[in-house]
Amino acid sequence: MLLNLWATWCAPCVAEMPTLDALAKFNPDMQVLAVSQDLAGQEAKVASFFEERSLSSLEAYRDPEMALMTALGANVLPTTILYDAKGREVWRMTGAADWTGPEAAKLIAAAR
Repeated sequence: MLLNLWATWCAPCVAEMPTLDALAKFNPDMQVLAVSQDLAGQEAKVASFFEERSLSSLEAYRDPEMALMTALGANVLPTTILYDAKGREVWRMTGAADWTGPEAAKLIAAAR
């Protein structure tokens, strides 16, 4: 499972979302979760963000209290964490990535 913590107001997050959507589309055997850290009351903003960008391979999960960031010790957006089949953290990355690029492919392949 690949967990991505992001927000609509985060420019690097916005830049990487299309590639994260493509990763989910072309890797159906891997669960990709994009969890918005937009605050409570921002449901419509997150939904319209997905709609405007045609992000159809990801669901718009939300964490309006930013509890995941706190629980995972993440303090930078975006933060992406890969978990193995047993729920153990394999690696963690902060900052935007091109999830369709060769570097991301190497990271994911190394974890399989």
